[in-house]
Amino acid sequence: MNRIERLFGMVLLLRDGRPVSAASLARRFEVSVRTVYRDIESLGLQGVPVIAEMGRSGGFKLRDGYFLPPVSLRMEEATTLLLGLLLLKRLRVVPFPEEAENAERKLMAVLPAATRDRASRAAKFIGFEEVPADLFHREPNDLRSRDPASETAEGASVGLFLRALLERSRLRLRYGAAGEGAYMDVEPCAILWDRDRWYLAGRKGGDGGEVRLWRADRVADLRRGASMHPTRDDYDVVELLGRKWMREAMKSWTERYPARIALSPAQADLLKKDWYYGTAEFAAGEDGRTLMIYGERYPETAVELIRWLGPGAELLEPVEWRALVAADLRAMLERYEGS
Repeated sequence: MNRIERLFGMVLLLRDGRPVSAASLARRFEVSVRTVYRDIESLGLQGVPVIAEMGRSGGFKLRDGYFLPPVSLRMEEATTLLLGLLLLKRLRVVPFPEEAENAERKLMAVLPAATRDRASRAAKFIGFEEVPADLFHREPNDLRSRDPASETAEGASVGLFLRALLERSRLRLRYGAAGEGAYMDVEPCAILWDRDRWYLAGRKGGDGGEVRLWRADRVADLRRGASMHPTRDDYDVVELLGRKWMREAMKSWTERYPARIALSPAQADLLKKDWYYGTAEFAAGEDGRTLMIYGERYPETAVELIRWLGPGAELLEPVEWRALVAADLRAMLERYEGS
């Protein structure tokens, strides 16, 4: 934050009408108390009426009646902007968290008093549910526990990727666990939020090749590229929406971890609506059933799926997993027969 931004931020903060101590201002803007006093003096020289209140609860504030020129926004327009900021703050990982807070404060500060009073209550009646845990596709390292340190790092990666998109510059990215993988040059193309996760989309090597995705929480390191050649501006995120990105990923997973399940047509229609299984390959089987071919790495997930689908579903491959399904169903049968 440069000095101009800091001075403007102080005006917005002091406009609330409550005295703010020099020590609090110093902590908020990460400067010394001496710098705060110099900034207050500069504001006064520019005609900003900052007054000091003495006493234990005293501090600096703006003289009553001083205001910034209002932005001409109708109530619905102001609420729309606040709605976007509220949604941003509800995300598990927020890119530019301080900037989002500053943006909300600036918006509220320049609204007419009547609009500001009504808009400030938006947070009390607009709510956003968290994305629920995925029962079938949970990951060993994804227990939905909040890790502030990792989320801060993830937010920094998302923020840097966004900056690169805006500046049309390349990045250096290392993917996977710390210490694994090599750095790669990346040409940022888009950013996507899906099921409580940020995905970074770009062209590896900046060679104009196929766009691929990296999950932001799995980025080990991200930094500006040594060469800041401008990137192209010919990609549209609509190419990823509707989970089109999942179809490409499913092809890759199916090649590495192929699984085959025979289903009734009704069961197949149900799974086609699923965010994950809907990207699998479905084909008509010779016995009237539908054959689903998809990528599955974890046998326990396949067993849970067969149990959930019930009669009519049969795991065909991997063959060695069939014994796990049989054992699971046998245990269920014994429990019912023993009751």
